[in-house]
Amino acid sequence: MQPVPDLRMPDHIRSDFPILRRKVHGHPLVYLDNAATTHKPQAVLDRILEVYKDGYSNIHRGVHHLSEIASQAYEDARKTVKEFINAPHGHEVIFTGGATDSINLVAASFGEAFVEEGDEIIVSEMEHHSNIVPWHMMCRRTGARVKTLPVSEKGTLEAATLKELITSKTRLVCLVYVSHVLGTVNDIRELIRVCHEKGVPVLVDGAQAVQHMQVDVQQLGADFFVFSGHKIFSETGIGVLYGKEDWLEKMPPYRGGGGMISSVTMEQTSYGELPFKFEAGTGNYVAAISLAAALDYVKRSGLDAIKAHEDDVLAYALDHLNELEGLTIYGNPPKRCSVVSFNIDGVHHYDAGMVLDKKGIAVRTGKLCAEPLLHTLGVDGVIRASFALYNTKEDVDHLIGGIKTAQTMFKT
Repeated sequence: MQPVPDLRMPDHIRSDFPILRRKVHGHPLVYLDNAATTHKPQAVLDRILEVYKDGYSNIHRGVHHLSEIASQAYEDARKTVKEFINAPHGHEVIFTGGATDSINLVAASFGEAFVEEGDEIIVSEMEHHSNIVPWHMMCRRTGARVKTLPVSEKGTLEAATLKELITSKTRLVCLVYVSHVLGTVNDIRELIRVCHEKGVPVLVDGAQAVQHMQVDVQQLGADFFVFSGHKIFSETGIGVLYGKEDWLEKMPPYRGGGGMISSVTMEQTSYGELPFKFEAGTGNYVAAISLAAALDYVKRSGLDAIKAHEDDVLAYALDHLNELEGLTIYGNPPKRCSVVSFNIDGVHHYDAGMVLDKKGIAVRTGKLCAEPLLHTLGVDGVIRASFALYNTKEDVDHLIGGIKTAQTMFKT
């Protein structure tokens, strides 16, 4: 197959990512595991180094110059996130350790405040384990139960089905915006509307959405919205919880310690205001600053241009994967974003992943932290290729060639 030139994104995009210049097993790196984590542009790496070299000190703790510089950069990062997702207020943006940490915060704090024995939490079977396990843990603590919103045959979440599940005991609905397995772009705005008609708040897992499309939490109406920095080109160990002020004010702190208090005596503690009430201790503020640099990079690149480019590469991948015999592609949603999962007949997903790796092609294989969904699909694992703004049609050509190699090697 002759490589097809890809002209959607500017040529400099790939050169912005130093790791893409390396080789793996003697082959140029073809990185197709972006749903797991993304690589970092030089602008983000430079910003991290700049903080450690010229502006590093603990935040919100001192009156000296370096502390003021670091504190301002951290709060500027919060403002950048607020603007990126169009949150109404900066104090509704909570920095956490990642999307998983954000969900655990809500499960613990919302659960303590609003969930009792016999109550229900609706969770879709499309979710990552990080949006399932915390709710199981909360239900064990409170005596509530998880109800499952099933995935349709197309691989979507349907508003009509959700509406039937909601009862007077439903306290929260937890839904993914973009599936990390099927690539489904759910009609999250309509799903939220259905829940709000019944007076039920919604938590949205946006970890696979913010790097691929415009997200406006006010337009969506999300009560809680979470995402991770490392999936949108920043450092690891940083995440965001957006929560509507009314909910966050009523929820108790998740953790105790320095920074989240207004006063402490040996008899009692008074908690600080938002957002600090939920940011105990010394957080990963350098990573938060790197997240701001990553969001600035995405804005400069243009989310509309990124989406057009990634949709083009994904369509090219689906066309060529569908041409291969002996391949099963999972899900057929009307809107798909950046992800395609498949299996090769007669080849174990792990073996296929190893063959692809030897050709320098990085994909994800296995259960993808989505066992309930894979059980519904009737498989114990899949091969997943996931795309980012720096991927090209030539990367897809390498993937197709690697799949053909695996088919040949395991031909019986």
